[in-house]
Amino acid sequence: MNWLALLGFGLAVLPICLTPGVSLTLVTERVLGTGLRAGAGVIAGTSFGLLTHALLAGAGLSALVMKSSTAFTVVKLLGAAYLIAIGVQAIWASRSAADRSASPKPRSLPWNGRSDIVQGYLGNVLNPKAAAVYLTIAPQFLDRDHPLLPQIMLLCAIHVMVAAGWLFIWAGTVHVSRRAFQTPTLRTAMSRISGAVLIALGVRTALATR
Repeated sequence: MNWLALLGFGLAVLPICLTPGVSLTLVTERVLGTGLRAGAGVIAGTSFGLLTHALLAGAGLSALVMKSSTAFTVVKLLGAAYLIAIGVQAIWASRSAADRSASPKPRSLPWNGRSDIVQGYLGNVLNPKAAAVYLTIAPQFLDRDHPLLPQIMLLCAIHVMVAAGWLFIWAGTVHVSRRAFQTPTLRTAMSRISGAVLIALGVRTALATR
């Protein structure tokens, strides 16, 4: 595999990485809510998710998921449930302190207290569309005369560089603008917007077709 193939793959996945999705929403919510380190954790989790998809594709398991309607549906619904649940949690957590003290505390969700890396990882690895990158785009850049797994890992490295690079730029931008969102009203609004976007992405995932 030559550098032109790597460059071509990087350019091919760039529009996908720039498209707002789960990772971008999670990074925004975590940077505004906690800080740049939390956003970096989400980015690290997203990168591990891409690595998982690449390894599964290399092992042929991603192809099985995409070809089996049952397996695809299971992964799709798990991902949708996860996104909707964290979206609901974000909206719930945006309530004012007075509202929280006046009502019972919400039941803890399974991932409450989990690291930002875990949230970023699950948000990516439970997205079957991420697996499709290595089944539809990546094969076009593989040299079939050489072992495929090392090539897939090289493409994954490029994918991680592009995705993480963009997310770090976005996280830095949000962090610099964070002071503008320190008022309770704006912070509440952003949390609710982030929650609504995550719920919408979950619904979209649930309705996705191959």
